[in-house]
Parts: sequence; structure tokens; C-alpha cells
Amino acid sequence: MLIDTHSHIYSEEFDADRSEVILRAKEAGIQQIILPNCDSSTLQPMLDLEATYPDYCYAAIGLHPTSVKEDYETELALVKSELQRRSYIAVGEIGIDLYWDKTFLAQQTKAFQQQIDWALEYKLPVIIHTRDSFLETMDALAPYKNSDLKGVFHSFTGSIEQAQEIINFGGFLLGINGIVTFKNSGLAAVVSQIDLKHILLETDAPYLTPTPHRGKRNESSYVQLVASKLAEVYNCSAETIDQQTTRNAKNLFAI
Repeated sequence: MLIDTHSHIYSEEFDADRSEVILRAKEAGIQQIILPNCDSSTLQPMLDLEATYPDYCYAAIGLHPTSVKEDYETELALVKSELQRRSYIAVGEIGIDLYWDKTFLAQQTKAFQQQIDWALEYKLPVIIHTRDSFLETMDALAPYKNSDLKGVFHSFTGSIEQAQEIINFGGFLLGINGIVTFKNSGLAAVVSQIDLKHILLETDAPYLTPTPHRGKRNESSYVQLVASKLAEVYNCSAETIDQQTTRNAKNLFAI
């Protein structure tokens, strides 16, 4: 049994066949799916999916860094109101992304730290998005070094040194997805040096589709392809990967 700890299958890319996608995930042994939010536009579709598949799909609430614009305080207010309104499995996805645009770095950092504060207040893990921003992300996290903060660095693609820095910070796991199957990513060599107890499986569907489906839409059932690749990387059985990563996810997200 596997857990897809990061999937956006509530997005419009799945409007035509969402029920089939869920069925394929169940048939592939996917036990649960975690749905990180992006912004106000994704909130209702995400909640609708969770309501349709209770105890299978679990919603997180957060403001994605690429959705941090001039109106980010309005968006943050919605996150806060949702945390007050009902329970969520995590705060996410949140973080800093400087790949497309560096204009809103200050606002991204403020939004990131505000949502971390709320995660601590509500005793929830965080789902962290970091792209071209590792130093900025770790700087933003520095004030929380000795707190109870815990979470996952979603879609980790960094070096072994960066992985060790995250692990040494305490409380964080590394989300590994289809990128580990890409021949030239170099991620498999890094992951091989990381104890499996620090690893979560994810898809980031509809993005980052693993080999051999690369270039097509990703979906939660493909998390088993990530698990199979990790079995190769660690030279162990698929069952070992399944059991340890599922245990890691259940411990982090309390499911």
C-alpha cells in the first residue's frame, strides 16, 4: 500500500476522467492521496474532491508561492479563515519560488513565514515548495530551528549536502517523485545516500510524470513507478519501499 503525498488531481486537467484516475490509483495500491492547495481558485475543486472521496483524499490548505502577487494578503486571509473553519491535514503548499519571477521575493517570504506560524499554531505539518530558492528558503526557516515545526520538502531535487541540511534541521522529510526516474536528473545518485526513513513518495500530478510516461499527464497511480525506481536505487524489495514510505507519511500527516 502506497500514499501519494502530493497530488493536484482536483485540477481541470482531470475534469474529463477524474473518477477513472481515482479508480486506477486504488487498483495500483494507492491507499491515500494528499491534496495540497494553491490559492483561492483551487480551493473549492479540492474540497469537492475530498468530499467525494472521504478518508481517501485529504486536503491541505495554503498559498502557493507562485500565487503570491499584489493581493497576497487577501489570499492569506482566506487560508487563515479556512484553518479556523475546519481541520486540514497540513498547511501547504507554501514556500519560495524564484524560477519564474523574483519580483515578489519579500512577499513570498512573508507569506511563507506567516503560514509557518499558523502551522505551529494549529499543530500541522507544512508542505514546502522550493524552486531556485534553497538558500532563501533555509534563511526563512532559520527562526524556527528549535520549534516543533515539521513537514516535507516537496519535489526535492537538490544535492546530498542540501538533503543533509534539511535532515539536520530536524522534523523534515524529502518528497521524491517522477524526477528520480529521469535519466539525466542525477537525483537517484543523491537519494541513494539518504536513509529511507527520510523519504516520502509523491507524484505532483499532473506534473513531473515518471518514465516511461514522461511527457504525458501524471496521475496518482504512477506513484508506484516512483516506488519501483526507489527499490532499484536502494537495492531492496518493493515491499520495503512501500512499508517504510507509508509509515513515514502516516507519522508525518497523522493519517
